Amino acid sequence: MGKRFVLLLILIIALFFAVSVALGAEDKIHLVKLEGVIDPSLASYFERSLKEAERTDSPILVLLDTPGGLDTSMRQIIKDILNSKVPVIVYVYPSGARAASAGCFIALSANIAAMAPGTNIGAAHPVNLFSGESTSVVDEKVVNDAAAYIRSICEKRGRNSDWAEMAVRKNASATEKEALQLNVIDVVASSIDELLQEIDGTVVEVYQGKKYILKTKNSRLIQHNMNLIDRILHTLSNPTIAYLLLIIGFYGLIYEFANPGIGFAGIGGTILIILSLYALHILSANMAAIALIILGVVLFVAEAFTPGFGLLAGGGIVSFIVGSLFLFERGVAFSSSYLTAVISASLITLIFISIVVSAAIKAQRRRVVTGKEGMRGLKGKAYSDLKPDGRVFVRGEIWKAESVDGNIEKGEEIEVVEVEGLKLIVRRPERK
Repeated sequence: MGKRFVLLLILIIALFFAVSVALGAEDKIHLVKLEGVIDPSLASYFERSLKEAERTDSPILVLLDTPGGLDTSMRQIIKDILNSKVPVIVYVYPSGARAASAGCFIALSANIAAMAPGTNIGAAHPVNLFSGESTSVVDEKVVNDAAAYIRSICEKRGRNSDWAEMAVRKNASATEKEALQLNVIDVVASSIDELLQEIDGTVVEVYQGKKYILKTKNSRLIQHNMNLIDRILHTLSNPTIAYLLLIIGFYGLIYEFANPGIGFAGIGGTILIILSLYALHILSANMAAIALIILGVVLFVAEAFTPGFGLLAGGGIVSFIVGSLFLFERGVAFSSSYLTAVISASLITLIFISIVVSAAIKAQRRRVVTGKEGMRGLKGKAYSDLKPDGRVFVRGEIWKAESVDGNIEKGEEIEVVEVEGLKLIVRRPERK
């Protein structure tokens, strides 16, 4: 009976272990969404998600819907895709989505490029960020560079490089059916499930020529979401919002100038203008961060000169914290330990600057204790009768003196009014 129980227990443990291993070996696919303007926050979000996919040796599925975006951010995403150790599947999804401009480059760089019905790809002609005009006003070398870049991507992935170059030079665009026929994409699928069924078993080549067999059928999707900082930065990159921030910021400054005195409108307006310059890609995230931190320090100093009100200190803390969050890689910036460190550093900086500046102000206001200036206002006693000349005892020394307050008797208290050479001009102290 005992042996049977032990064998049964061993069997149960072995079965449990086998089930655990099977569950642990479940195929996974990491899911990210690149929606809206391609900007640094999206590039950072994708990079972090890709690193996690590589850590678990799992493919990453990118749901793409973008009108385009910043060239530097696009190239960072493509660099990550081309050097990925796991397959990257880009799916233009859902119906009505597009992979235009920068999105076209990203889709073509994927190991598997797919589109949903009712989507389009192309129109990758470079545009001027501020005027929106096509490259008739942009240096030809920018177009040639973009054309060569997209051809190199297509040649690496075995796609139609001639069409891709036309997308850059002539704004060529294609529907999902046309893109499939032209060998621009690999798959047309109506849903994510259909796509995963379609590409299951496909062999793709990842970093350094390593072969990878996709096991996507019945895989579990692990969705990666943008953190709060990334969402805020991505929202700010919307051209309409960036423009509104700039206008509201200017209104704040105008109001402040019309009503002299540093207040909420001036502080808020300055912060909004810095954020709008980041959103318009005039300032990088790090430059915007430095500007906000400097603004915070300036407000701390201003608060030290006008203590007690608190508005400047509050604005300085907000500016300092936002700038500090901008300064570092988003994953680090959003960690609880880093947030605690930033808030603590802001408060310590405020206290330190307040102490230092206050000490400096007191030093400037302190009475001069040397020379003529140091003698004025000092009090002493008449060492002899002043009629009006005589002698006085001031600061442990006997001085010749002249009274401008009538005769002063010996022993009376006097106050120094002026110094003329080696003689003091004195009077009786004012009675309070």
